[in-house]
Amino acid sequence: MARFTRIDVAIQMKETGMVPVFYHSDIEICKKVLKACYQGGARVFEFTNRGDFAHEVFTALAKFAAKETPEMILGIGSVVDASTTSLYIQSGANFVVSPILNPDMAKVCNRRKIAWSPGCGSLSEISSAEELGAEVVKIFPGSQVGGPAFVKAVKGPSPWSSIMPTGGVAPTHENLKAWFDAGVHCVGMGSKLFVKNDAGEFDYDGLTKKVAETLAIIQKLKP
Repeated sequence: MARFTRIDVAIQMKETGMVPVFYHSDIEICKKVLKACYQGGARVFEFTNRGDFAHEVFTALAKFAAKETPEMILGIGSVVDASTTSLYIQSGANFVVSPILNPDMAKVCNRRKIAWSPGCGSLSEISSAEELGAEVVKIFPGSQVGGPAFVKAVKGPSPWSSIMPTGGVAPTHENLKAWFDAGVHCVGMGSKLFVKNDAGEFDYDGLTKKVAETLAIIQKLKP
């Protein structure tokens, strides 16, 4: 059962402005990455459903988060169907993110009052997602659908839309300024955020620092 309401999710996405997006098959690495992001100030985290037995890793991570990072809102991403949505909700997902717009997923999430962010690539899809109950919609892949210019164009006729781009977001002032000037609700950020050392291993202290630096940039850019 979710520890945070769909309203909590939307508000925290807005307040922090960034959602780290991460997958690894090793639960111990996932725990360290989650903790590093938490220590850097992140309060929303998306684990992606991308590998075999990913739901088992997520279940263990959700239990870890509840104990070790109690203010972290942990959700699941890369989900494309209703049955997998149900599986992750049962495993403790506080929100569900998808690269596509699937109405069957909306029914499952709405029945349990779980936040749902479907992937959209047009204003028509965004409007359909909102009609189905999505508070925050994802645009994906962010750069390929038009980048910040797309968000700005959408916000003209649809100023009420809350948009989270994923794909093409980088932890730099220039990149983040373009997105937030366009009017995004928050941004999802993947590989460019997760710092590694010369040996190719995750640098957890470096990750904490990078998250803190990125959030500091975002706080200055938000209206």
